[in-house]
Amino acid sequence: MRRRDFITLLGGAAALSICGPPTAARAEPPARRIGILSLGSSRAHPTPLFQALQQGLRDLGWVDGKNLAIEWRFSEGSTDPLPRLAAELVALPVDLIVAAPAAPAIAAKAATKDAAKQTGRGAASAIPVVFVQVPDPVGLAVVPNLGRPGANITGLSSIASDLSGKRLALVKEVLPVASRIALLWNRPSPGAALVVQEMSRVQGEVGLELVDIGVSDRSELEDALAKAAAERVAAVMVIDDPVIASLQTPVVALAARHRLPLFSQYSPYVDAGGLMSYGPSLLALYRRAATYVDRILKGAHPGDMPIEQPTVFELVINLQTANTLGIDLAPTLVARADRVIE
Repeated sequence: MRRRDFITLLGGAAALSICGPPTAARAEPPARRIGILSLGSSRAHPTPLFQALQQGLRDLGWVDGKNLAIEWRFSEGSTDPLPRLAAELVALPVDLIVAAPAAPAIAAKAATKDAAKQTGRGAASAIPVVFVQVPDPVGLAVVPNLGRPGANITGLSSIASDLSGKRLALVKEVLPVASRIALLWNRPSPGAALVVQEMSRVQGEVGLELVDIGVSDRSELEDALAKAAAERVAAVMVIDDPVIASLQTPVVALAARHRLPLFSQYSPYVDAGGLMSYGPSLLALYRRAATYVDRILKGAHPGDMPIEQPTVFELVINLQTANTLGIDLAPTLVARADRVIE
């Protein structure tokens, strides 16, 4: 090699070591792609729950935009688009679908099963599905059993229906003379319908009558709370799925206008001005879902992974709201609370 050519080559190598390789060469496409199918709204994105999921993934080394790409699909509170949205994720394809809550889980299960059948593969080899916040996975026919779900689906239950009696008993403890309460829920949600069914079954055992004020969309909300007030109920019990959770601000405002105590499954309603909540920590549940995603992306088979049930439960009380409504809470009840808003 001539001396001039060698110097030119050496200079080019030095420049490359300083500037690094070209941008196109440095950019690495995400190694894995997952889909998230939600009954919620893109307008509320990112919710604290999905932020918890993403933080859980980051803690396990999965960073969106680096070694992971996330495809988001929201059905905006309606179950009708879910089959189409699930099919979109399957067609991309994605390596895994996270579905929350029950209706998206059912849609994702059907879409992945259909795709596997069309390609001649068994259901067990279909795109994996991890569900979150499904109240009764067996009762809703999402999985055949909790210990060994089989096929391509697993996840985390919120066991919301199993806690129905406990929640109604807390209402009676706070409002011992109450005889009727209203039940606010999202009618299109199969998971919420299951909780309503369970609460209806046990209402007599705690001496309460339930007044149904379920809604199908936001436009029905004001009439629903007005009906509760006209029926002279003692309180409103909220069954919070992603749709009802997205209505938190107007629900709290309407309940305050009618001076109706709000009870809920999850604590965000209490943080916003509701009276009391009892149920699993959804933030812990969604963060925990990241471990299922991690294990499956690393080779675990979803059908062999037992359905996990919540281990962290919270009783949250808003004393400010109690004082505003003139409700005296027993000191023993307040002492049992995991968190008190003063």
